[in-house]
Amino acid sequence: MSAGIVESRIRSWAEKRRLPKAHLGRWLALAHEDRVALLETAERLRLRTGQFVTALELLDEIALRDRESIAGVLARNEIRRILEGTGSAPGRAQSLVEQLRVACFPRLKRTIDRLRTEIAALALPPGIRVVLPVDLSSDELRIEIRASGGAELERLIGAIDRHAAGLRRIAEMLGGADEV
Repeated sequence: MSAGIVESRIRSWAEKRRLPKAHLGRWLALAHEDRVALLETAERLRLRTGQFVTALELLDEIALRDRESIAGVLARNEIRRILEGTGSAPGRAQSLVEQLRVACFPRLKRTIDRLRTEIAALALPPGIRVVLPVDLSSDELRIEIRASGGAELERLIGAIDRHAAGLRRIAEMLGGADEV
């Protein structure tokens, strides 16, 4: 595909999605094969603007760290499976961003998995939900209680009390104690 056609399609995609000019400029400044690979990905998965911006930032980081082109990163097996897979485009777009985060921050993924395992091991009753901060961006642990009536609320508070040691451990892990 010629450079002129690629640029035209990129500008058209960016205009429809209201991509900020700074990100459009970064996209257009990429090597030709990287621009094409990113365009094909954006069109195939019908990326939303925010997803595109996140993917571009993650791809830049991975490519720089691994000394690989963006097209090379997008050609990796785990990414190709998402791009060529079945399912809805929005679901695959979300999977792409998640996979890029995993590739960019493998330690973060291991930590999140470990925290989720710890939470699951508590076997808290329905009505209690332990919520981790998005991408572990803070050390705050949120516990949500949903109860219908005083008796159920009391039962759920009792369950939290019985699991206090495990919840404390999870909060400490979020704070950096017990690093993976």
